[in-house]
Amino acid sequence: MIIAKEPLPGRVKTRLTPPYSPAGAAALAEAALRDTVRAVAATPAAQRVLALDGLPGRWLPPGFVVVPQRGAGLDERLAAAFADAHRLCQEPVVLIGMDTPQVTPALLGEAGRALERHDAVFGPAADGGFWLLGLRRPDPALLLGVPMSHPETGRRQLDRLERAGLDVHRLPVLTDVDTAADAAAVAAAAPATRFAAAVASMAPTTRTADAVAAAAPADHSAAPTAPAIRFTDAIIAVAPATRFTAAPWEVDR
Repeated sequence: MIIAKEPLPGRVKTRLTPPYSPAGAAALAEAALRDTVRAVAATPAAQRVLALDGLPGRWLPPGFVVVPQRGAGLDERLAAAFADAHRLCQEPVVLIGMDTPQVTPALLGEAGRALERHDAVFGPAADGGFWLLGLRRPDPALLLGVPMSHPETGRRQLDRLERAGLDVHRLPVLTDVDTAADAAAVAAAAPATRFAAAVASMAPTTRTADAVAAAAPADHSAAPTAPAIRFTDAIIAVAPATRFTAAPWEVDR
């Protein structure tokens, strides 16, 4: 299952600006999302769910059930997304964000299979958060109140799971994309992705355009431009591989 926002500039990947423009940051977010969807598409799943804030775009392929996000804070939205996905498929749920375009079907498959033997699966992120969370029996109490977008988020979430007595399978640490340095590192680690191609093609022109814009005098007589596209956060839920029948399916800030 994916939890995401509609891709509109200024609403997603704001920590990439600068050096990227809002439109450039949104384009990178969309590229990361497309890579994630492709990885999920290659992973067996019983049901693919997108918990969306906004409207789906051309980046979303057929085969997804779209549900609106519910709740105020991210912890509430994640808990609601887990509940909605579990209600749709009555299976264990794997949730992944769109900040890790380097994710592979092998990693997602491992997460799904782990829920056949464990109560939960946890993918820690290099920045202290988490890039994947899977629950055999989703329970809002496992997420509500956990501080999100914080250096201690991952530790606090894992502690919540273990204090509840869950047997947790841990996945490798991945770098999620929040800053320009993250973008460069992830692109270098996964050079065959759409995300890497977007970073390579966009970074020079974006920096040049930003520099020109900063140096140019303001022209208040110009007509206002149309708003650019913006982006959002996404989650994906996947059940254990042996119980899946269909194929594919993002936590951004």
